[in-house]
Amino acid sequence: MGSIMMRKIALTASLALLAIPLHVSAETIIKLGTIAPEQSVWHDALLEIRQQWRRISRDEVELRIYAGGVLGGEDEMVRKMQRRGLDALAISGSGLPLIDSIVSCLNVPMLFSTYEELARVRLELAADFDQSFERRGFKVLGWAEAGWIRFFAKAPVRRPEDLMKQRLWTSTGDPDGERLLNEFGFRVVALPVTDMLTGLQTGLIEAIDVPPLFALLDRSFQEAEYMTMLNFAPLNAAIVVSMQAWNRIPADYRPELEAAVEQAVVGLRQRLHQAEDEAVEEMIGRGLQAVELNADEFSAWQDLATSVYPALACNREFPELFQKMLSLVQK
Repeated sequence: MGSIMMRKIALTASLALLAIPLHVSAETIIKLGTIAPEQSVWHDALLEIRQQWRRISRDEVELRIYAGGVLGGEDEMVRKMQRRGLDALAISGSGLPLIDSIVSCLNVPMLFSTYEELARVRLELAADFDQSFERRGFKVLGWAEAGWIRFFAKAPVRRPEDLMKQRLWTSTGDPDGERLLNEFGFRVVALPVTDMLTGLQTGLIEAIDVPPLFALLDRSFQEAEYMTMLNFAPLNAAIVVSMQAWNRIPADYRPELEAAVEQAVVGLRQRLHQAEDEAVEEMIGRGLQAVELNADEFSAWQDLATSVYPALACNREFPELFQKMLSLVQK
């Protein structure tokens, strides 16, 4: 009798448990790709964001990071995100226009003088950029910079005609960037970023346009040992997520997750600016030649840049935005 009674009690308890609605947290995984190498300041910021997302969502949202270009170059990762093979990207200004060409408006040569000026204009125009991205099915979670584009070359570059004598690298998958360099009159060779250093070593290319921090990490400054002290254009960067993936995240978490990204990106911007200065100092200490420009040489670059403004993709596709941006810079 006792064993029969115990089995009845156990069965009753089991049925009672089945009647209780259990909440099982289904983990939401956001797969993010980036060419930023591990242990870089970009990667550190992404790890910080991952940790904060876990805390905020009580481990319901996991940011899975694929760093160092293991999923391909930026053009390939953009295609994967558009095909829903990836959910998000931490991506530079070279790849961003492949998602939305409006980003070309932030990469205008010789327009911005300081990071502060760039950030002010970007903030003023934030609604325009956000709406444009969202119309294409994407959301910008945070803006940063990958650095100022500078010219590194095998021979000193002081004036535009000095660069025209050398074969200049440009990244594949950026037709507007390549077209713009051709408009400037430069001899352009398009190669994947992973082949850039080899191109310098073999003589296929003789000059590159990259931020100093990239030239240090890639060691390309050892092959192109003259750096022109000219901030030609900012290379913007951003963390972008597809709206489909963003909407998979429980709505209650989204504001805090977005705020966590912005907080991490603010710190990232500060670290990047400092790291950029340190990179220049380190490369000079290791033999890089800094090519200083006088006022006349600087003006020659300004004149060249403004001469192609009518042909810029930003001016062609977003003329009102372009004029608004010019007026903001001139304030």
